[in-house]
Amino acid sequence: MEPGDLVVNKMKAWQGSMGISQFRGIVSPAYFVYRPLHREDGRFLSYLLRSQPMTKAYIANSKGIRINQWDLDPGAFSRLRVPLPPLAGQRAIADYLDRETAQIDTLIAEQQRLIELLDERRVAAIEASFACGVVNSRLRHACREIIDCPHTTPDRDETGVYEAVRTASVRRGAFRPGNGIPVSEAAWSSRNSLGSPELGDVLFTREAPAGEACMVPGNQICLGQRMVLLKVDSEKAVGEFVLWQIYSKRVQDHFVNTSNGSTVTNIRLPVLRSLPIYLPPLDEQRRIVAELDEVTSKIDTLIAEAERFIELAKERRSALITAAVTGQIDIPGVE
Repeated sequence: MEPGDLVVNKMKAWQGSMGISQFRGIVSPAYFVYRPLHREDGRFLSYLLRSQPMTKAYIANSKGIRINQWDLDPGAFSRLRVPLPPLAGQRAIADYLDRETAQIDTLIAEQQRLIELLDERRVAAIEASFACGVVNSRLRHACREIIDCPHTTPDRDETGVYEAVRTASVRRGAFRPGNGIPVSEAAWSSRNSLGSPELGDVLFTREAPAGEACMVPGNQICLGQRMVLLKVDSEKAVGEFVLWQIYSKRVQDHFVNTSNGSTVTNIRLPVLRSLPIYLPPLDEQRRIVAELDEVTSKIDTLIAEAERFIELAKERRSALITAAVTGQIDIPGVE
């Protein structure tokens, strides 16, 4: 791959995973490299090839059953028709989009920095609640069972009303509905054969990313890959207390120090079962939970607002690029 080459990820082109390289290097087999034989403006082409009409064309020309296994046919990609205004117009459009998208990117970066600061406040609040707690037990003593997931990918059933929970379903202690895989009742029953998730239990991610957790949101879920179910013993522990403690610095540091994997962290089940924890009387657990719920709910509201702003800004960015490269807005210098 040389500077100026177009590099396309054939499996993720429909997600905009392509670009004109500024560097010399090598690529994996999932990429195609196209060497330019034209004199068009590279910045304009970069915007054009990632615009909404083009990504729709990539989807239409991709083959495969599952969305994550789609494969863009390089021949079909090469034959796609593209609108090309005169070179001066291409440069004017690229200049306009460079200015406008830079402003949007700056706003997105500010919101991302705000989220980082709020995350730091969240971590500090959790740490303050557990700083004085002395380790006196193991996670397995707070649970009736700790159940690993089936090590297979659930068969997707778009008509299924049940959801196989994946690691993408869990972030910052909360369940994110719709990020799992819809499955049939038979698949749901089969994957819960070792024990069904119940209210009060905790879902835990042991890889990609490791160390996230949330409360079980209902009984219409089962475990997807890389998930673990903590069936909390209500006579010894409060589920939410176990959840919050998982996010404490001591526990997260323990995961880092005891996990496997040089590039992708993996928490083994024996490590999770023997996790050292602070397990005070139930009344004290409930007090800590109430305290953290009050503090973090305000922070989480602000984080959600920032994430929504970023989402809208990215939509605005995408719509602006599409409008500019397809001639839907007037840009000085473009005939």
